[in-house]
Amino acid sequence: MPRTIGIISGSGIYPQTFIDAARAKGGGVRLVMAAFKNETREELAGEVDGVDWFRVGQLGKMIKFFKNEGVTEAVMVGQIAPKNLFDLRPDLRTVMLLARTKEKNAESLFGGIADELEKDGITLLPATTFLEDIMPGEGHVCGPALKDADIEDARYGFKIAKETSRLDIGQTVVVRNGTVLAVEAFEGTNACIRRGGQLGKGKDVTLAKVSKPKQDFRFDVPVVGPDTIKNCAESGIGVIAIEAGKTLLLGGDEVRALCNQHKISVVALD
Repeated sequence: MPRTIGIISGSGIYPQTFIDAARAKGGGVRLVMAAFKNETREELAGEVDGVDWFRVGQLGKMIKFFKNEGVTEAVMVGQIAPKNLFDLRPDLRTVMLLARTKEKNAESLFGGIADELEKDGITLLPATTFLEDIMPGEGHVCGPALKDADIEDARYGFKIAKETSRLDIGQTVVVRNGTVLAVEAFEGTNACIRRGGQLGKGKDVTLAKVSKPKQDFRFDVPVVGPDTIKNCAESGIGVIAIEAGKTLLLGGDEVRALCNQHKISVVALD
């Protein structure tokens, strides 16, 4: 059997990006996908060597599918909408996992899933596997050059986001002229962007997105993609600060085109 990787696939372009990179760099790797109803793009089924569809919470069924397909490694890519996490119809294995998990945050739950996979001989890989070359290094990434005031606000937002992520509140904040306008919580990044842009009235508004201080890169990796840029453009956000070497830039060509079109600057800070 060739090397077989199981893809735990959420929404967005992240799963497609991973599939393309794995095909280009994986040396004939076989890809098997666990897809989720109302999340995973249906067209991805034709891009992999095996697929089955699940509800969120069917952990036992998913692991059984992976084992039957000869999966020894797995990767989590893409998002699951918060509303679906609260619409669980868990199987027995998920119920037992939830009962053992004291803190029901993303890191604890995903860590528990990794442990369950490991029990069946399946290693959870970093979500950046095959994608290291789309994690920008320090400096200007795309869009217009930044002014000194932009850099100052970007660094301020970066500092605040590092603290909120340390407290496991959220990894994204929106700031303006040294004032925090919005902090990401359970509602997700896009809602935080919209709220911050509305409060900032679309002028001199900066978004900062970082990793956690001890980020487990097997899951919950910071991501910026075309949808992020579109949402920032609609909300009047002109600067996006990301963490150098720890943020995935998905759909790079489209991101750069959108940044030029909407005059949004992206900068990677260390």
